[in-house]
Amino acid sequence: MSGYDVIVVGGGHAGVEAALAAARLGCSVGLITIDSHSIARMSCNPAIGGLAKGHLVREIDALGGFMGVAADSTGIQFKMLNKSKGRAVWSPRAQIDKRAYEAFVQKHLTSIRNVDILQSEVKDILLTRQNVSGVVLSSGETLSCRSLVLTCGTFLNGLIHVGARKIHAGRMGEEASDGITESLVSLGLRSGRLKTGTPPRLNRETINWSAMKKIYGDHDPRPFSFSTQTFSPPNEPCHIVNTHPLVHELILNNLHLSPIYCGEIKGVGPRYCPSIEDKVVRFPDKASHHIFLEPEWSGSNQIYTNGFSTSLPEAVQLAALQLIPGFEKVSFFRPGYAIEYDFFFPSQLSGALQSKDVSGLFLAGQINGTSGYEEAAAQGLVAGANAANLVLDREPLSFSRDQCYIGVLIDDLVTKDTREPYRMFTARAEFRLLLRHTNADLRLSEIGHQAGLVPDASYELFLKKASLLSSILSDLSQTAASAATTNQLLSSVLESTVNGSTTLSTLLKRPVVSLNLLQDFGLFNTASFPLPPMPLQDVLDEVETSIKYAGYIKQQQIQVARLKRNDQTTIPRSFDFLSCRSLSSEAREKLSLIRPETLGQASRISGVSPSDVAALSVLLVS
Repeated sequence: MSGYDVIVVGGGHAGVEAALAAARLGCSVGLITIDSHSIARMSCNPAIGGLAKGHLVREIDALGGFMGVAADSTGIQFKMLNKSKGRAVWSPRAQIDKRAYEAFVQKHLTSIRNVDILQSEVKDILLTRQNVSGVVLSSGETLSCRSLVLTCGTFLNGLIHVGARKIHAGRMGEEASDGITESLVSLGLRSGRLKTGTPPRLNRETINWSAMKKIYGDHDPRPFSFSTQTFSPPNEPCHIVNTHPLVHELILNNLHLSPIYCGEIKGVGPRYCPSIEDKVVRFPDKASHHIFLEPEWSGSNQIYTNGFSTSLPEAVQLAALQLIPGFEKVSFFRPGYAIEYDFFFPSQLSGALQSKDVSGLFLAGQINGTSGYEEAAAQGLVAGANAANLVLDREPLSFSRDQCYIGVLIDDLVTKDTREPYRMFTARAEFRLLLRHTNADLRLSEIGHQAGLVPDASYELFLKKASLLSSILSDLSQTAASAATTNQLLSSVLESTVNGSTTLSTLLKRPVVSLNLLQDFGLFNTASFPLPPMPLQDVLDEVETSIKYAGYIKQQQIQVARLKRNDQTTIPRSFDFLSCRSLSSEAREKLSLIRPETLGQASRISGVSPSDVAALSVLLVS
């Protein structure tokens, strides 16, 4: 029986990062996918990043992942979101040429010498004394492995709905995967059913573009990857149009034909990415909803209708769209559809994304109940690295909530046992001021390099940036402006004046004072510092943020220190929660089901009260 150190099942964004991470740590990797041409396919929206998701991409990059590099190389429009709000929630996003993206990733993946891409389907999982030992393929062939990473996306018993029509598929035009769910359930894992959806793809030639508003990206775009040294991407426009009450009325009149509302779909859908049917039902006071028209690749005739996800019959979808100005003669390349698929409750996993009951079994991506390319890729990187660490007999790689959004994501999954598709938001991170997209490398590159994930060349770039940042901060704190110059500057922005000289860092603490303003008054000059091997503005943003928010950052660091004690108190795997009568009955039930690894995890489980945590802390030391 031939085999590999690590087998990764599924070639989506989780599978790609898992395979690359395991290979980077020196393991032989077999990546098994039903269709090798669909590896890294962007099956839903043609975009990477967005609110909080952009943070995840930058963290993946800081840990040696590939998503940011691929997005920088294939993006057709880049934009920083949330710039009207605090810097902690600024989030990079890019429209992507999805054909170029998958080709770029596939080319890179095939260049990795210790990764084999196998076009097949896994039907069963082999165990030896509760340890993963291999897989059985649809051909009947068996492959051995010491670690197995399942990243099956929406393919597990996938069922597509378009009105009353049902199609067994993993995505439109691609086969579903059968057998893995049954195999995992036979091993004792609990499964559920979720639903997601996608909008129609429209024919560009049938749209009246004069009725649409153009939306461009930033004129000074920022890359995702910290290793991107020169960056001048295209800035292709997207467009926006609105629905109106007549559209909503038609949808409501045909609601009985939607499988979501007539009871055909049993799986729970995404709360934060609702279908157009959900929007008109849940928000009856809204006279219109935005629809964003996004090209699926550069020069594409196929347009993604962001904001109009639906599973209504094709004729109803078309009739509703044709009521919108500019869509009077529109036609489809493909209708929108909903898809139901199996997932496994992620509380059955450790923080390393390994099964608590089956050694060597790792799960990542939508199989864990998440939505989105970025959430999947982040899990894939962690699962792939830890699958390799198990083979190499190393400590698992794990992250806390105060370290990164990846830590928030995984902690939420393994403690909150999501019952609906999980999507990352900045609001989920209680320490989001510490987790800025500009400092992802400062938080994680050292960890990634020590873990063997970040190559020396990328680490050298990180060290140069860190040194430059330190030099600028030191210079600003030690350089003072005279009272005359300071007051001239402050008066120009209608700020109150001061007596005596003031350091530049003190000036920067004022909300309206920026490094650009200091530069205009001759108080700061970037030419006096060595230019970094990455966009300078990224470094300057981090300088400003760390100065302006210094007081708030210090407060959050104090909060983190308090909470660390609970996260450092481990709970033995054999601990019997059910016998602890000092815990509430709900806490005993929840704790025995989820089996948290630390007291901190236990405190974040729904139904476990502060008094339960206090009682548990006493029991753990008694």
